[in-house]
Amino acid sequence: MASLLESINQPADLRRLPRTQLKLLADELRAFVLDSVSRTGGHLSSNLGTVELTVALHYVFNTPHDRLVWDVGHQTYPHKILTGRRARMGSLRQLGGLSGFPQRAESEYDTFGTAHSSTSISAALGMALAARQKGEDRHAVAIIGDGAMSAGMAFEALNNAGVADCNLLVVLNDNDMSISPPVGALNRYLAQLMSGQFYAAAKNVGKTVLKPVPPLFELAKRFEQQAKGMVVPATLFEKFGFNYIGPIDGHDLESLIPTLENIKQLRGPQFLHVVTKKGQGYKLAEADPVAYHGPGKFDPAVGLQKPATPSKPTFTQVFGQWLCDMAAQDSRLVGITPAMREGSGLVEFEKRFPDRYHDVGIAEQHAVTFAAGLACEGLKPVVAIYSTFLQRAYDQLIHDVALQNLPVVFALDRAGLVGADGATHAGAYDIPYLRCIPNVSVACPADENECRQLLTTAFEQNHPVAVRYPRGAGAGVATEPGLKALPFGRGEVRREGQGIAILAFGTLLYPALEAAARLNATVVNMRWAKPLDTALLLQVAAGHEALVTVEEGAIMGGAGSAVSEALQAAGVTKPLLHLGLRDEFIEHGDPAKLLALQGLDAVGIEASIRQRFEALTEHARPSLKVVN
Repeated sequence: MASLLESINQPADLRRLPRTQLKLLADELRAFVLDSVSRTGGHLSSNLGTVELTVALHYVFNTPHDRLVWDVGHQTYPHKILTGRRARMGSLRQLGGLSGFPQRAESEYDTFGTAHSSTSISAALGMALAARQKGEDRHAVAIIGDGAMSAGMAFEALNNAGVADCNLLVVLNDNDMSISPPVGALNRYLAQLMSGQFYAAAKNVGKTVLKPVPPLFELAKRFEQQAKGMVVPATLFEKFGFNYIGPIDGHDLESLIPTLENIKQLRGPQFLHVVTKKGQGYKLAEADPVAYHGPGKFDPAVGLQKPATPSKPTFTQVFGQWLCDMAAQDSRLVGITPAMREGSGLVEFEKRFPDRYHDVGIAEQHAVTFAAGLACEGLKPVVAIYSTFLQRAYDQLIHDVALQNLPVVFALDRAGLVGADGATHAGAYDIPYLRCIPNVSVACPADENECRQLLTTAFEQNHPVAVRYPRGAGAGVATEPGLKALPFGRGEVRREGQGIAILAFGTLLYPALEAAARLNATVVNMRWAKPLDTALLLQVAAGHEALVTVEEGAIMGGAGSAVSEALQAAGVTKPLLHLGLRDEFIEHGDPAKLLALQGLDAVGIEASIRQRFEALTEHARPSLKVVN
């Protein structure tokens, strides 16, 4: 017998179901999400928590005519399944498969790409006002998580939306705070009552009739505020101009659907507060939603298991250990993260140094300026942040840190390609956007040990320094004990060859060494994109016929561009080949495959060099002479 879920190929099919069948559909949808993610890996806890909310929104609103904007987009697997992509969920986050986030090119139901947080209210407001301008009767709904509400952009949008005459609904998916009392039938009734026509009409009539009599009008307003304060949490959202409704149970379809149907009839900005539970329906994820936030493949009957043999430490783990070690040595160190404690490796630091640990929430702009303030008072802040998220604080980086030349260390995790998370999370642009800023230095460690050493070097400086390192593990080079620094702004020759010199920035040093062994080329570990080791560069240029730069970052404006500029400034003309990420957005997929497609594995580097410098490589013979 076919399941109910198998009959849903688009939301129109869902809307034809009797309401009595929606609970069964939600149960089947939750089971499908769990089974699917356990086979592919991906975001689990958040998606288990949005099942009923997704069903209710597509049931009540006429999607895609009505616009749903999800924020953050990693909670949209149920949405993807209900909008015609159920059969493709096995390709999730794989090369050529479904994105793990909403993507406009993927479906008309994905109205806005949301992989960075706190953008939904702004985008949905734009859609709502566009509908008004074009004379189209449609609703725009922003579904935003409570974590995403910590960003200033969300409140900027609320401030604008509250005075806009348009049909905008903001749904706060609160999956962290508990439903405050009262809960249950009374609260459900009050939420539906407050979203209904009678309440809205009574409120508007009261304002119209009593406004000419200021004392009575003020008395009525105070009574309304006091009455609402007794049955719902105190809220600032009505101060922004929204009609606030809730909180209601986000897993109770008998509460969600009537409330949404009432809200759909209202005009103007509405705010619905729903409370959901991460991992809902899967006890292991409910008990530990962090562990099940983004798991790899696993057996749902068993749950996540620790690997039998310890794998190589990741760069994130290397950073976390360095941070604790440096904090133990220097009491000035302060660790800052914008809501990425686990992802950035600060779990142990928080335990050992709670007074020096600051999670500022999803607020990258604040994180950077907060660090600047700490630095002004003689502390040494380390901002642990993904490369792609530092982009969100670019003005603060320039104006508040660099312009004042403050000693802030930026530990840039996820530099380069990130695999399954795709273009929105790739750290492709940090070298170009950092090296053009005065006072800022950029270090590119080649392996785990060098990462630890360059973090120490960065911390010793009295100006801003960024240390970029990729997701996952590197070459497997063991980290040395202690806190040894490397010479600031200096590179090293790692292999001596003839004819061609490869200048490697970061972890691509190792595939460059493989390619060089077959080309009998020199390899230089440049280490720093800024300041460039110009003395070493000119020395190498003088002894070779051609130069090749290799970096896991955007070619345009990147480290290779810095080499070109330095050679030109010195009046040196050499054949030059730049290898890096091409001028395109690189989608999700296995990182090794993506690097190979960009020609940045050993085979690709060798092939590019042979094609560009055919005459110089024609008689190349393998050589294993390596300089330690």
